[in-house]
Amino acid sequence: MSPDAGTRRRREIQVTVNGRSVDREVDVRLTVADFVRNELGLTGTHLGCEHGVCGACTVLVDGRAVRGCLTLAVQTDGTEIRTVESLAEGGTMHPLQAAFRDQHGLQCGYCTPGILMTLVDFLKHNPVPEESELKTALSGNLCRCTGYQNIIAAAMDGAARLRLQEDSDDGVRR
Repeated sequence: MSPDAGTRRRREIQVTVNGRSVDREVDVRLTVADFVRNELGLTGTHLGCEHGVCGACTVLVDGRAVRGCLTLAVQTDGTEIRTVESLAEGGTMHPLQAAFRDQHGLQCGYCTPGILMTLVDFLKHNPVPEESELKTALSGNLCRCTGYQNIIAAAMDGAARLRLQEDSDDGVRR
């Protein structure tokens, strides 16, 4: 071990967060959730259990859903991080956000950002999910307010909206 290993507590990182390049010196123990919330002011990422169980802190790192409370900011050096704030474009909600609104898939909304980010990753790889697959995909996201029925309905609706959006983006009718 080098002589300064025990005293070096900060490291420089370069990440892209929601399309914006960020260079920052951070404490080596700072989590991604605390980094985006406290250093960057992106408070849509919520902290619930801080043990990786509830999923409220889920963000995308290089397109993959990760628990922001378990991932250190220094581990993300050179990556792209996306938070829930990246979903809406201008004044237009992301199809999943609109589906959650229309299907009453949220109550207090505390868990919703983590659920949405989990679904963005899951639906990218499985655009036509079965209800049982959605339940499995969301099994790591806890919600204390709802009975999950509307969350699953919103996820199914959101998946359909994403397929329609992709079809219209491609100019292909299916």
